[in-house]
Amino acid sequence: MNTKQNPDSHAERRDNRKVTLRTLRRMRGRGEKAVFITAYDYPMARFADAAGVDMVLVGDSVANTTLGYRSTTCVDMEDMVRHSGAVTRAVERAFVIGDMPFMSYQQSDEAAVANAGRFVVAGCDAVKCEGGRRVAPRVRAMVDAGMVVMGHIGLTPQSLAQLGGYRVQGRTDDQVGSLREDIVALEEAGAQMVLLEAMPPEAGRLLRDSVDVPVYGIGAGPHVDGQLLILHDVIGMQDPAILRRPSFVKRYADVGAVVVEALRQYGADVRSGAFPAEERWYKGRE
Repeated sequence: MNTKQNPDSHAERRDNRKVTLRTLRRMRGRGEKAVFITAYDYPMARFADAAGVDMVLVGDSVANTTLGYRSTTCVDMEDMVRHSGAVTRAVERAFVIGDMPFMSYQQSDEAAVANAGRFVVAGCDAVKCEGGRRVAPRVRAMVDAGMVVMGHIGLTPQSLAQLGGYRVQGRTDDQVGSLREDIVALEEAGAQMVLLEAMPPEAGRLLRDSVDVPVYGIGAGPHVDGQLLILHDVIGMQDPAILRRPSFVKRYADVGAVVVEALRQYGADVRSGAFPAEERWYKGRE
């Protein structure tokens, strides 16, 4: 390895160094955007790591993308720990965050610490929980237990009933003021990073500038420290009956169509007898 390369080079860090909390803080300080994507299994996490993403979220969106549920509240700790382990076994460089599912942290500090610890044992670098001021005590408990915690405010899918559905947040001065109180409370509780979801760019900028920790966005405009997207949205693998592609998502591939066409060709070959051709047969005794 060439040790004379610029240590601040994104390419060198991506190729040779494990992304850590210190890395992410330095990226914020340099104004370098972090690339953040979800992954839920070994193959996709392997691909994400090979592509050089900085952060991987094992999101509770596994409920919609992978398990066929219509709500993220349907997954539990067993689901999340199993998928987190698959991802961490695949990832060598990216910073991996485990998403704490509904009712895994809301009940008590003790439950929050115990369940967050299961993600750490599974190999995650950090955990994420939804909510602002009301979950600040849980964040403090997990941080005091030695864990890295990401907060999540704005549109919080585990609270859709309270929010009235999938609604953009931070559109009014009152909403922005409340969100600012939330993000400050999370930082004061020890959260080392925060995710903003579904809000106008002006709100994203104000919230990002209100704290000193890295702030990432999913549908929160360009003025944050990095961008998160759902992998299945990015590569065209979502089932529109379960997972609606939001307007802020850019699709970079249509993998679903490629898979369907490949299976159609396979089916045609099987039905016609073209598969297996003789070159695919095992040979018997000479």
